[in-house]
Amino acid sequence: MTTINPPAAGGPTVSPPARPFAEPEPTALALLLLGAGSDPGSERGVDCPGALPAPSDPGLAQRAADAKRRLGERVFVLGHHYQRDEVIQFADVTGDSFKLARDAAARPQAGFIVFCGVHFMAESADILTGDGQQVILPDLAAGCSMADMATLSQVETAWDLLDDLDLAGSTVPVTYMNSSADIKGFVGRHGGVVCTSSNAERALAWSFERGERVLFLPDQHLGRNTAVLRMGLDLADCVLYDPHKPRGGLTAGQLRAAKMVLWRGHCSVHGRFTLDSVAEVRARVPGVNVLVHPECRHEVVKAADYVGSTEYIIKTLQAAPAGSAWAVGTELNLVRRLANAHPDKQVMFLDRTVCYCATMNRIDLPHLVWALEELAAGRVVNRITVDPQTAHHARVALERMLALP
Repeated sequence: MTTINPPAAGGPTVSPPARPFAEPEPTALALLLLGAGSDPGSERGVDCPGALPAPSDPGLAQRAADAKRRLGERVFVLGHHYQRDEVIQFADVTGDSFKLARDAAARPQAGFIVFCGVHFMAESADILTGDGQQVILPDLAAGCSMADMATLSQVETAWDLLDDLDLAGSTVPVTYMNSSADIKGFVGRHGGVVCTSSNAERALAWSFERGERVLFLPDQHLGRNTAVLRMGLDLADCVLYDPHKPRGGLTAGQLRAAKMVLWRGHCSVHGRFTLDSVAEVRARVPGVNVLVHPECRHEVVKAADYVGSTEYIIKTLQAAPAGSAWAVGTELNLVRRLANAHPDKQVMFLDRTVCYCATMNRIDLPHLVWALEELAAGRVVNRITVDPQTAHHARVALERMLALP
């Protein structure tokens, strides 16, 4: 997705001289969001099979550098945009999840791919990389709450319902990249496609050429925003399927009439931004440009000045004029990094309170040091693997995405 809301005439508003980045206020959840604590009900795991270095060890950065140097070209470290600075400094490449997985596949000489991201990202890397490459996730607790909102059994139940109503044959499943390998495999088996926030519009156009409706997984907001604001559908064309309610909480008539069957899933970071957040920052900073990710709620996206993927957000700030003010609605680590990279602009977080990606932040410097030192010692830890059949069908759905016109 590029820009959902076009820029105002004359480009971004230029505000008074930039002020230093203001840290959001801490909340009671801050420790959990920073990776101190766990939620066993939603995360992949909570323990490492070994002793972690103490976070207070002043030599951690040097230990990471030493282990990485010993491994040489055998290791390739991937750093997602939402990662902590203490981790991202050791990344060989940075980017979004799909870009990083493709970067790993392009480095066949690297036998170890250390993915500083979350579980579904490491799965995608395992799907796309060669047989001689092993994907490592430094902390198995680094899951994704959105991906966990759509399990294979739940999606199969929804598909069975569509089949019972004779609707499955005219429905194309589309899954956001932020989903498990199981869901990507399901979509591949049923003639569907994977999408990113950058190409969601093209994925939907492709799907509507092949069916009457789309089952969009797992992020309702990206699906709704793309369908309504880019494809020209009406909100009434979209229904919300809740996997925790009988028959998804929908009638047969609602499913038959729908063009978009949206899964009841969301990003815990982007979903917290509200219209109040937008109104508050506009009142506080006259002339501010509001720039948000399309995973945000529909009303927030409509109220924003600029909307686009993570790469779009980065490029928009790079091209912005000096002195302009920007309130950015995406993950806090990235917003802080962008503010530091553009001191000539006033870059601020859209919300007034802390909003990290909780599970992404579980990968900290101690976990990275532990993983690298274990690999350097010849011990492969926390390897992420996808079974061959699931990987095959997931790759089919990914290849359809790559072939989108």
